[in-house]
Amino acid sequence: MASIPIVVTCTSCHMFSLAFSFSGEGFTCDKCREVVRLTEKILELESRIQSLFEDSKSVRTVENILDASNVSAHSSVPVENPLQLGNFVTVRRHSRRTKHHSTVPIKVSNRFAPLSDAPTEKPAESALVIGDSIVRNVNIEAPATIVKCLPGARAPDIKSNLNVLAKTNRKFSKIVIHVGTNDVRLRQSEITKDNIKEVCELAKTMSDTVIFSGPLTAYHGDEIYSRLSSLNGWLSEWCLQNNIDFINNWKSFEGRPDLLKRDGLHPSWDGVSLLSRNLAHSLNNAKV
Repeated sequence: MASIPIVVTCTSCHMFSLAFSFSGEGFTCDKCREVVRLTEKILELESRIQSLFEDSKSVRTVENILDASNVSAHSSVPVENPLQLGNFVTVRRHSRRTKHHSTVPIKVSNRFAPLSDAPTEKPAESALVIGDSIVRNVNIEAPATIVKCLPGARAPDIKSNLNVLAKTNRKFSKIVIHVGTNDVRLRQSEITKDNIKEVCELAKTMSDTVIFSGPLTAYHGDEIYSRLSSLNGWLSEWCLQNNIDFINNWKSFEGRPDLLKRDGLHPSWDGVSLLSRNLAHSLNNAKV
């Protein structure tokens, strides 16, 4: 006997649809699933465009520095003694206005590479903030703090970068980890939890103080909101049980869509300011 379709309501667009089977845990129509997939693709492309834009600015900066260096090199050629030619003396004229070009160090890095560039402070005395694109514009006023942004990164990507640093015996006074927004899109909650556990355990071998920065409240659809909320709740309990300081950003951003950009995921400038204050407060008050 053929099954009878039932009328269900999509939890995203609240439109009615016919379904032959329904688990009762929330229904999302094909249209909304496609919208979510396309939105995620757009966010990924925007992240790549931003990266290319930043890389192009670095290239232009390098070209300007090289041009300035060439001009400086030509102006620094020593003046030869006047050449006597009979009763004539050949004299080279120099411009009265001498341009002085300062030597500027050129720093070239790969956003997917680990922290190969050594900081001015001793590594063991430096704090490291490492995370996905959420921490892109974070500015920590606390001294000796390194912020490493890996756009699009998931927990395994953070682990890979930390693992490279661990092989070189790099140590930090404190390590702050912010990851999870991109992981929940995989819809594999237990795998995400295991990956986060592995990242934190590795970080403990590199620092006596490990801090996990919880996810921001997302206004990017009910599913992402629900999954991030669930992850935040689990993190708050797991970190407490495993001697890891936890920053509850969810509490700070809840009910404040103005703290996020139009995509409902990344912090606005006000949101970045708030996130920076949360991180700085945790770094200054973390248990050592």
